[in-house]
Amino acid sequence: MVTIALDNIGAYYGRRLTVEGVSTPHFSSGEIVAVIGPNAAGKSTLFKRMAGLLPGPGAVQVEGSSKGKRAISYMPQDTSANAVLTVYESILLARKQGTGWSVSDEDLVLIDGVMTAIDIADIAFRNLGELSGGQRQLVSIAQALVREPDVLLMDEPTSALDLHRQMEVLAFMQQVARDRGMIVFIAIHDLNQAMRFADKAIVIERGSLKGVGPTSEVITAQLLRDVYRIDARIEPCSRGHLQIIVDSVAGPEAQSAGGVRKAA
Repeated sequence: MVTIALDNIGAYYGRRLTVEGVSTPHFSSGEIVAVIGPNAAGKSTLFKRMAGLLPGPGAVQVEGSSKGKRAISYMPQDTSANAVLTVYESILLARKQGTGWSVSDEDLVLIDGVMTAIDIADIAFRNLGELSGGQRQLVSIAQALVREPDVLLMDEPTSALDLHRQMEVLAFMQQVARDRGMIVFIAIHDLNQAMRFADKAIVIERGSLKGVGPTSEVITAQLLRDVYRIDARIEPCSRGHLQIIVDSVAGPEAQSAGGVRKAA
């Protein structure tokens, strides 16, 4: 079993410490962890620090993995890529990154399986520059998955997708985490989707940790009031899931909390 924990980590942009003091309990194989918070709270910065792309204090503690630096894979929000590559070529390059250029049958089977699973096999030989934003986002997900990391950091992976595809992708990632024993961190604005698909949640506001734990215990009416500046109720909906019903928003300073429903 693979576990990961953050021990008082921070992140620098230049000389400025923009994220600091983030510590968590251990997250384990098979778990989905939602990383939530208002716009510009520091979620992307936290991911870059966890992936080793930014310097900072503290430690990212990964245990039980044999993959070394390849244990963590980061899927950024920006899905720009080399437009002259085909979809298949870009996914193959992601698969072979840092492992040499010999392509095995196992590589091809894995790539074909991932592309079929997220329904992009029909665009395999189109150039990346021809794709819509949502299609590029799905290609980025495929590139992340074929690396087979133990820990996957996904920065708003469904922001360019329609609602149906969002639900499909999140359900697929939930299943992948269970089947492969992967720990998947997803930065997401839609709090209802976070409650539906995530086992745990981390709340970031102004670069600091505001909460961590089981999603149903972290996303509360008090959190919505304190962090997002909205008055809301959390009530059961279909199939045992919870949903947020907004009663009022605290003026123009209210923070972004996608996916919530205004009370009638």
